[in-house]
Amino acid sequence: MYQIPSLPLRQEVETKAVLKQVAQAHRRLAELKGAVQSIPNTAILINTLSLQEAKDSSAVESIITTHDELYKAELSFTGSMTPATKEVRNYADALLHGFNRVKSHLLLTCNDMIEIYQRIKLNKAGFRVTPGTTLKNDATGEIVYQPPQTTEEIVAYMDNLERFINDVDMCDWDPLVKMCVIHHQFESIHPFSDGNGRTGRVINILYLVLQDLLDLPVLYLSRYIIKNKGEYYRLLQGVRENADQWTDWILFMLKGIEETSIETIALIKSIKELMMAHKQRIRGELNKIYSQDLLNNLFKHPYTKIDFVCQDLSVTRPTAVSYLNQLVEAGILSKMKMGRDNFYLNVQLFELLMNAFHTEQPNSPSEKVATY
Repeated sequence: MYQIPSLPLRQEVETKAVLKQVAQAHRRLAELKGAVQSIPNTAILINTLSLQEAKDSSAVESIITTHDELYKAELSFTGSMTPATKEVRNYADALLHGFNRVKSHLLLTCNDMIEIYQRIKLNKAGFRVTPGTTLKNDATGEIVYQPPQTTEEIVAYMDNLERFINDVDMCDWDPLVKMCVIHHQFESIHPFSDGNGRTGRVINILYLVLQDLLDLPVLYLSRYIIKNKGEYYRLLQGVRENADQWTDWILFMLKGIEETSIETIALIKSIKELMMAHKQRIRGELNKIYSQDLLNNLFKHPYTKIDFVCQDLSVTRPTAVSYLNQLVEAGILSKMKMGRDNFYLNVQLFELLMNAFHTEQPNSPSEKVATY
């Protein structure tokens, strides 16, 4: 039976292989941070990539929605949202709430984690109070792990985790190594009755922000976990069965940081190129309506609507309608209808995001393992 250790771990985890991979991950994170700073309107990345992280993190736990449903939900057509889409929207809200909390007080506390969990699940619950929680293999029903059962144990472990996250004098490990250990520790404590996986993945991103390794919550590690879901759960459990497996776990997570940083950098570059192409086209064909605010509006989400244009450009409704109709006539936007409402799709941006975020869902029996 796995006995959760107090942090920091007593064993050496910064092996030669780990430190080599740490250097690679740091290099890519620094490139990503620079790429983010090159986008003039950060709302473009926050809205687009946080929503994608929400979609992928929820998909890890078989909460599946589509990009189309998500982006339409952003238009406030709430009546049309599926339950899965609502759950993903809750996750995105929790991620941004946590980001604002971390940026405001430069800490990541147990109370922050509880608030994040409550926003994900839309409840007022805190740490688990009822014993009997076990984690099972989805395919066989076999119990693979039993987390701490009493509230007293959970609180003690979480207090230790909070100190480990925020007290830099407690441990001199590289922040990326700490993130890998923090994630494993949180998932092993399993402090909530549900939603631990999603909460834990929010904590990953927020810790990178807390350490000033990211300015915005735009590293969507969940996509990497989806692509390697079987390996993720195998290594998570492997540490519980053999402490010698820490190196393999840490290397796996560090590789995820490196790979997703590279993918996100490429995506940001593509968004910038598409923005420039739209800018040149609107200025060339529709110069009278061009403004940077209009361009930002078209890239804040793949969809826009009249109310958004009125708000972002401070124009009247007839003027917003005129602008959007001209963009449709020029082939820059596509006009669509949902119920009585019109909305306008930036087709090229939508296709860019669809292609960038296409992820095969694992479906082999070997990958139907215990989920969190």
